[in-house]
Amino acid sequence: MGCVYLRVLYRTFRRGIKAMYLSIEDTAAYLEVNPRLVKRYMREHQITWLVVDDEILINTNQFDFFLKQRQKAIEEYQRYLDEPIPEDIDIKDED
Repeated sequence: MGCVYLRVLYRTFRRGIKAMYLSIEDTAAYLEVNPRLVKRYMREHQITWLVVDDEILINTNQFDFFLKQRQKAIEEYQRYLDEPIPEDIDIKDED
């Protein structure tokens, strides 16, 4: 039953409908990282994945927190860049 459900999810992704499971390359594109980094995280068991019909599929729900934190960091960095630079204080040396 579980494998049939995953096959249906995988087929819906192939048709262009957003699915919960992605291949390694699609996951890397979704996260905007290198596919080698995704494979490294798989080797280190930091990403959960499963094999369906000899293809590796990765659940995208596990990346929600990562994406939120990355967006928060980008916004914070942009606020830092938008801050005006304070004027120089002329310090006169008495020597």
